[in-house]
Amino acid sequence: MAVVESVLDHVPEPLRAVLIKHRELLKFAVVGGTTFVVDNGIWYLLKLTVLEAKPTTAKGIAIIIATIVSYVLNREWSFRTRGGRERPHEAALFFLVSGVAVVVNLIPLYASRNVFNLEVPHVSLLVQEVADFASGSVLGMLLAMAFRFWGFKRWVFPDELGDRRGEDAAVGNERRVRA
Repeated sequence: MAVVESVLDHVPEPLRAVLIKHRELLKFAVVGGTTFVVDNGIWYLLKLTVLEAKPTTAKGIAIIIATIVSYVLNREWSFRTRGGRERPHEAALFFLVSGVAVVVNLIPLYASRNVFNLEVPHVSLLVQEVADFASGSVLGMLLAMAFRFWGFKRWVFPDELGDRRGEDAAVGNERRVRA
């Protein structure tokens, strides 16, 4: 039995039906949370040690590693019942959508700094940092996450029958029969 199914067995029925209906979105969110931790963990590890003088380089390395982790987890877990494309084509589309999502993520931060002038000397350092976090790490991330989910479902992992779709349907039918 998969981890998701064992967790769902402990959820009350009305909520369980909603979670099952949106299973793909939940898995995508778990992958996003995991890669958020990977990204920030590697970034802080690098910028507080070997790349102390180069925080942007450290962030770039962290983003690349987190994006690779995201591809593997999304392909093998979140969207494993989708697909049908050859792996190089799928990977190219994944990294293209992820690249556009980086731009989407940066738009609120750019607006905060350059449109609303929420930066020193116009505001205090505290206001600048809170605005950066809210616009870059919260709003930007949420917009990018919504774009990625849509883009991944639409182009990277389309709802064409993949090799494992039949296996998942059989497991789901077996669970319904047992219940």
